[in-house]
Amino acid sequence: MNNLSRRKSQTDYWTILLVAALLIIGITNLYSAAYNAEKPHLFDWNTLYGKQIMWIGLGSFLGLIISLIDAKYIRKLSPTAFLVVFVLLIAVLFTEPINGARSWLGIGSFGIQPSEFSKVTTALMIAYFISEGRIKDVSTQTVLLTNATVLAVMLMVLVQNDTGTFLVFSAFFFVMYREGITFDPILLFLINDVFGFISSKVFGGRLKSTWVGVHFIPVLFIVVIFSILTLYFAETEHSFAFLPGVEMSGWFLLLIWLTVIFIVFLIFTSQLLRSRAKKRILTIGFFSYFSAILLVGTVSYAYINVLQYHQKVRIDLWLGKIEDKDGEDYNRNRALAAVGSGGFKGNGYHQAILASPQSGHVPESETDFIFCVYAEEWGFIGTASLMLLYTALLLRIIFIAERQRSRFARVYAYSVAMILFYHIGINIGMNIGLVPVIGIPLPFLSYGGSSMMAFLVMIFILLKLDSQRKEVLA
Repeated sequence: MNNLSRRKSQTDYWTILLVAALLIIGITNLYSAAYNAEKPHLFDWNTLYGKQIMWIGLGSFLGLIISLIDAKYIRKLSPTAFLVVFVLLIAVLFTEPINGARSWLGIGSFGIQPSEFSKVTTALMIAYFISEGRIKDVSTQTVLLTNATVLAVMLMVLVQNDTGTFLVFSAFFFVMYREGITFDPILLFLINDVFGFISSKVFGGRLKSTWVGVHFIPVLFIVVIFSILTLYFAETEHSFAFLPGVEMSGWFLLLIWLTVIFIVFLIFTSQLLRSRAKKRILTIGFFSYFSAILLVGTVSYAYINVLQYHQKVRIDLWLGKIEDKDGEDYNRNRALAAVGSGGFKGNGYHQAILASPQSGHVPESETDFIFCVYAEEWGFIGTASLMLLYTALLLRIIFIAERQRSRFARVYAYSVAMILFYHIGINIGMNIGLVPVIGIPLPFLSYGGSSMMAFLVMIFILLKLDSQRKEVLA
């Protein structure tokens, strides 16, 4: 059997089938969401559904080109692809903002969004760096390069005022955690070398590992919880019966509570622990206390002084601090109403009442809120089926990742799975009110040229790497 025949036999047709099913559902749903009675033809390029078919065609064409490239060259070209897209991320900063964000580069009557393609190139780049390192031991250089890559792109996206895409990039930290890329080498360097007195006097010698560095994902969850708590109290004012006439800011009250907890911790530590363990526990306590103080102060300052008005309002609405159903919270409430209108079996295809294009009840129903159109027409049964398709695709990609001999291919596959998981979770959560409205597309369903092509290219690269899993070992 020649190489071409072998690669065809090793192509994962289950993934192709699942993506094809989602694309068919997406086009069918978009045709209903954006239906124009004056232009009913599906292939009318002047309609959103006609253009979406064109984007699918272009994405598939790019995918076919990728399928002709040997997998080893995909790895070699990763740095070049990353640099090209990163330059485009810089270029968009000099364009006129669209809907408050500088994210688009105009090409004639069309536009591309480099941040969508940067998800693909960043996935390739971190896979490239991690595969360059040793299998068992992760060097400080690998940790620095992978984190710097992700943080640099996140910074560029944040400057563009694209909050949704910025959050999606945090998915890469979970991929790095899976591959053993932690902050431990950096923390060890700081503790053992930069601040050597800490390791010698407090810990009695050089540390070999740190709990915080190794377990940075659990620490990240703690940081998220503290951040949400801080956001809730940041701009609130509190008064107390025993302090008449005194009002205290919520963020300052949090600092007081942290200080009280820390003082109680110091008292118990000094009374209950032996001197040998006391020094280490106190050091950890001091580190945790000052880290918490820094986090509360940073999040409060960013919320009060850095975030734009509409971003603060979306956070406040999500946290339940304010209600504005017909104003700032209009989109989310209309989407929730449309989802609820579908009931168990749905209203039927082209029978949406609240999410129909004629009613105009749900803004952005072709893009960010495409899910509520599907939910109203197909109800709980339809949405459950859609979720099963998405779940099957994610599990299939994880299965593909685990069978790779190449570390590069495995890291890339996990990156694809996490990016899709973030998009699916945040978009559907946004439609049912579980997360703030931050505007990211639902994979293979939302209208959008850049996002559709990026998702398809992402999948085609995965399929190509997987088809050569027995040949490429790097």
